[in-house]
Amino acid sequence: MIVSIEGKVEEKSLDRVVINVAGIGYEIYATDTSLAGLERDKSAKLFIREQIKEEAHDLYGFLSLDEKQLFEKLLSVKNVGPKVAMSVLNIGSSDKVRQAIAGGDVKILQSAKGVGRRAAEQIVVELRDKVGLASTSAAEAIVGRGGGDLEGDEAVEALVSLGYSIYDARTALTGISLELPTETRIRQALKATK
Repeated sequence: MIVSIEGKVEEKSLDRVVINVAGIGYEIYATDTSLAGLERDKSAKLFIREQIKEEAHDLYGFLSLDEKQLFEKLLSVKNVGPKVAMSVLNIGSSDKVRQAIAGGDVKILQSAKGVGRRAAEQIVVELRDKVGLASTSAAEAIVGRGGGDLEGDEAVEALVSLGYSIYDARTALTGISLELPTETRIRQALKATK
């Protein structure tokens, strides 16, 4: 298994680079951050993640080990493949991506090409406590843990019927006691979101 490649940068394009190692050119997909740190005809070292499938053998390269590890965490999420993981990493620095995941910031994650609301929420659900930052109540609300289990909650259903997304309804109800009557919880959530 290839874990790193060091050689001269021969070519650079929008999403990949060719690195020549002892006369062999390796085509490597790279993030915008990694590509920005590479210069043509200069020596470079990339940390590599191999993706071997029946029809393809692709290499994904990263200037930092941290970025590679975050890529691998993204690949562990259900229905997230290498292209989507690379797209998420192209949102910004690894720190920005980690903050978006731990913070439950679905809108930032959705700004990645090919990532819809459901995929963004799935990333938060599966990685919120695995990115090295404390997850926020917004992230926990996506899972339904913010202030208790909100699955099947009549207040959530009422807010959704008023036009809220499930995520926004759960976020609005975070911190409002489940002991209160449903109507009171809805009123408090509506007041908080105005």
